[in-house]
Amino acid sequence: MKGKWLITVLIPLVLLIGVLGWVLKNGAGVEKDPAAPIEVLNIERIKVTKIGFELFVSNTGPEPLTISQVMVNDSVWNFNVAPQAKLERFDEGKVTISYPWVEGDPHTIKLITENGIISEGEVAAATLTPEVTWSNFLNYGLIGFYVGIVPITLGLLWYPFMKRFSRKSINGILALTVGLLLFLFVGTLADGFEIGAEAPSVFQGNMVVIIAASLTFLLLIGFDQYQQRKQEKKGYSPFGLALLMAAGIGLHNFGEGLAIGSSFALGEAALGTFLIIGFTLHNITEGIGIAAPLLKTTPRYRDFLLLGVIAGAPAIAGTWVGGFIFSPIWGALFLGIGAGAILQVIYVITKILIEDHRKHNEASVSWLNLSGFAIGLLIMYFTAFFVKF
Repeated sequence: MKGKWLITVLIPLVLLIGVLGWVLKNGAGVEKDPAAPIEVLNIERIKVTKIGFELFVSNTGPEPLTISQVMVNDSVWNFNVAPQAKLERFDEGKVTISYPWVEGDPHTIKLITENGIISEGEVAAATLTPEVTWSNFLNYGLIGFYVGIVPITLGLLWYPFMKRFSRKSINGILALTVGLLLFLFVGTLADGFEIGAEAPSVFQGNMVVIIAASLTFLLLIGFDQYQQRKQEKKGYSPFGLALLMAAGIGLHNFGEGLAIGSSFALGEAALGTFLIIGFTLHNITEGIGIAAPLLKTTPRYRDFLLLGVIAGAPAIAGTWVGGFIFSPIWGALFLGIGAGAILQVIYVITKILIEDHRKHNEASVSWLNLSGFAIGLLIMYFTAFFVKF
């Protein structure tokens, strides 16, 4: 019986391999050359050095390619490619160009393959790319600390004030938190799509965001149901919910760190400074949201410290990654995970609100809750003015 079952599995598999092998050997039956060479050369990162530029490139097209010419600001320029000018599929290389760049000026760099396919990169404002030194490492870490841990901890300090609220007022604060998180969810997805679009097309950066968000959301939902069964249907504890919220917001703040670190690495120091101020003001509201599930409990001081670190410290890591080794595809993956985690927290808080109102024979959507939700959205919208251009 098992033999028959195995044969029914193997027959279609063997036939599939046979068909694919025949197509690979004989082609699709249309003997026609493509109208243009299919070559895809991705410029993943441009580093500005004392003697010129270093471009980190990869071949993500279906065929090998050879870099044969380089133009900087429309002038042909000498260059070297390591390990070699010819790149097989998925090979990576480093193009070194000796060029007397001018501080603060924009520079356009074109790489031309032997078939004439052009890949273009731009240095918006030339300045030395920060090297990985202890000094830069500490400075970037300090920036992440200001943007992540400080504002969220300040937001958590609103806890004693909110603690005096009645049950309905606490529900209003939870609804405000849902508004804050919904804005963050949409913003995290948008940031993920923007960064994912910069990744090589073969990696499908936008799909990475969607897949990471979906799987994270479903994984956490499954974990939630497991916890409910384990704790005799008591569901998340208030601290557990705050912890989950801090983790989701932390991944969102990782993306903010990426933006700040990248802006400094690209020589946009003024933009980076403005982003620090903006994100610091913006992130105070996240601390208020994290404190909301704890209003019916008496948490310890170290609980607040732990929540502040979990939600804020990823901004430090993001600033390091953005400043030194930024990769669009990894950025898209982390932001997708963050979006999924935030969406799951929205689901849990909304469920808590609905169950509480049902328990007291009240309408699920009260005017107070609706007002709190709207205020949460508007707070995030207006504080985002400091970080949008």
